[in-house]
Amino acid sequence: MNRIVFLLLISIFYQSGFAQQDGYWDKDRATTKEIIVSARDRIVIKTDDFPIGTTELIYRITLLDDNQKMAGSLVSLLKAIPDPTGISQGSAGAVFLLSRISGEDKSKYAIFSSNELALAYQKSGKMNQACLAQETPLSKDAKRLSIDKSSCLKNTTGNLWFGFESSNWIMKQKIILEVVPWVDAKLSRGWTLENRKFIINQCKTSALARKLANSDDFCICIEEKIQKKYKFQEFQSLLAIEQAKVYKDNGESCINESSVSNGVYIDLRNQALNFAKKGEYGRSIEAYARIINDGKSTALDYSNIGFGYIVTKQYGKAIKFLKEGEKLDDTELLVKLNLAHAYLLNDEFRNAKSIYKEYQSQNVNDSVSWAQKIKQDFAVFKKAGIQGDDFDRVLKLLAH
Repeated sequence: MNRIVFLLLISIFYQSGFAQQDGYWDKDRATTKEIIVSARDRIVIKTDDFPIGTTELIYRITLLDDNQKMAGSLVSLLKAIPDPTGISQGSAGAVFLLSRISGEDKSKYAIFSSNELALAYQKSGKMNQACLAQETPLSKDAKRLSIDKSSCLKNTTGNLWFGFESSNWIMKQKIILEVVPWVDAKLSRGWTLENRKFIINQCKTSALARKLANSDDFCICIEEKIQKKYKFQEFQSLLAIEQAKVYKDNGESCINESSVSNGVYIDLRNQALNFAKKGEYGRSIEAYARIINDGKSTALDYSNIGFGYIVTKQYGKAIKFLKEGEKLDDTELLVKLNLAHAYLLNDEFRNAKSIYKEYQSQNVNDSVSWAQKIKQDFAVFKKAGIQGDDFDRVLKLLAH
């Protein structure tokens, strides 16, 4: 026995030098209870609350005779083990975790994931609803439970219930129960799958997200930033107005990040174009204005907002924005053409005429000529109720 323990200690210290530290044994929230079980009695013990992020636990059960004391606590033994894998390296691990002191008494025990199941066991003695049952009486036992492999941890709400049945029909029994949780450092921040979904779904209801055709990348960006700064419980404890500010501040940051930014402004442009197709030019102007105010605009954005101002008879604003578009790209003919339209409808025929004539031999894109685009635009203006006296005059000018 001494040789086995010695070899195990060497193995544990070797592992501690190379193990990846991604969590810790939470000795502050370990359960250590001395239980007195009357002869032929059953008793149920609830563990202390497991910390958020508990993915493993070790428990040890030791039955002692009167006046016996434990040689060493489970917590002290686990200090030498850096992670849960260290206690599962063969049978030696179980030997090491077992107390070398135990009495002659033995006890059956079972573990339950809810108080209701535990109380049902206490009344009936049936272990069929236990997540782990030890039906052969033992004087000592120790096991590791993992959330990946044990239904006990999968189904618990933060505690386990240990039920003991005395095998001594005459004398009372003394049982020492020790439970130590292993806390995953990342999960301890409370960012479970459900909690991450909660933040993303809450983001999608925000005014900014609703303006985006696809807000997934935007909301994931916000969720990641909140996750880095706060534990989930810390974020939940903020006032509603404080949470709203966190969403707003992180939203502005995410908008400025290129990976999210590109998608956001593509969505805004698509929305603006769809509004224009439906004749909702006011909403189209709002979308382009946001792109421009955020400093993400192109010459075509200025061309399109200028066209929207023309159709809504805001010619002064159209001229202002179209001139800004010229500064971005003096070769973009759609900007030039819309500027000519704005001059024409603002009773500045001379300025309009010089532009119409200067580019009449060119195409505005690879398939539409300057003259064709003018005719199309004039048709849109007339449909919007804009009756320009000089429309025919311009068309005749281009025919010569």
